[in-house]
Amino acid sequence: MDTSKTPASTASVTEIKQMVLKDIGAKWNKFSQQELGALKSKDDLVTQVVAKYHLDKAQAQRDVDAVMKGRQI
Repeated sequence: MDTSKTPASTASVTEIKQMVLKDIGAKWNKFSQQELGALKSKDDLVTQVVAKYHLDKAQAQRDVDAVMKGRQI
C-alpha cells in the first residue's frame, strides 16, 4: 500500500491501524475494543457489521467503504 500520498505517511503502521480502528469504533459503537482489535480485513468488518447491526451485506459494504476511505485494517 502506497501511503506516501496520505497525511499519515509519517505515521507507523501501528498508528495508522489505531486511527482506522478509532474511526470504525466511532461509526459502529456496538463493537468492543477486543472485537475491534480482532478485525483482520475489510471483509471481516463487513461480516461483523452485518451480524451486529442486521444490515444486508450490500449496505454494510457501502458503509464500510465510506468509513475506510481506501485504507486497510
